Amino acid sequence: MDIIEVKNLAKQFGGFKAVDDVSFNVAEGEIFAFLGPNGAGKSTTIKMLTTLLRPTSGKLKLNSHDPMKNPDAVRHSFGIVFQDPSLDDELTAYENMEFHGVLYDIPWKIRRERIKHLMKFVELWDRRNNLVKEFSGGMKRRLEIARGLLHHPKIFFLDEPTLGLDPQTRKHMWDYLKELNKTEKITIFFTTHYIEEAENIAQRVAIIDHGKIVALGTPRELKEKNSSDSLEEAFLKLTGKTIREEEATPIDRMRTRRRGFMRR
Repeated sequence: MDIIEVKNLAKQFGGFKAVDDVSFNVAEGEIFAFLGPNGAGKSTTIKMLTTLLRPTSGKLKLNSHDPMKNPDAVRHSFGIVFQDPSLDDELTAYENMEFHGVLYDIPWKIRRERIKHLMKFVELWDRRNNLVKEFSGGMKRRLEIARGLLHHPKIFFLDEPTLGLDPQTRKHMWDYLKELNKTEKITIFFTTHYIEEAENIAQRVAIIDHGKIVALGTPRELKEKNSSDSLEEAFLKLTGKTIREEEATPIDRMRTRRRGFMRR
């Protein structure tokens, strides 16, 4: 059974097509990597999947729900760790978790148990009463992962989840997520620029470039099809070696210009 269904998805900003006729499915319980160079369309696609952007055209379903018709049901189906920090620095670690649990209407007794379990997993239970602004970047990332799992989502979106983490923390995180995937069949959809991470962890990989899916298959299939010894080598053959700019939609660019103007 497919828990994510994407058919002919497109997103256009004026004359710019950020996502162009993209189709793919993700099976329930699958670990799926979504790769691409900067500006390829990854973030725009994830924003549409997670109800943050409306598609220009195409169809989406998450956990059998249409994000446009039933966004609340979709939002309860997934957890997400954003690429950019999303914690409240003026709250403690525990308060950030508590606030998330209240938003998802998790009963207080279950909420308390889950918060303790997850904060112990990310080794932050002893720091639960510290303000988040006192945390290092790696500690904040670990807290975001714990928060994203608090409401027991069926799909877990991870946008560059291990960025800034040391190798020990990265391994600990993925060991836990793989175990969670195995025991609870949680579907994991992640992006990463650590291509070896996708090669070692993902069951299937989609590569997007210039808004289009250019390859889809298991890491082994992509390596064999592109006569490559590694997924990174296959990735570079498919997308080229030119350095790309960070992905930014016209709306993002407008906001950046506005912030720059206001600083003058």
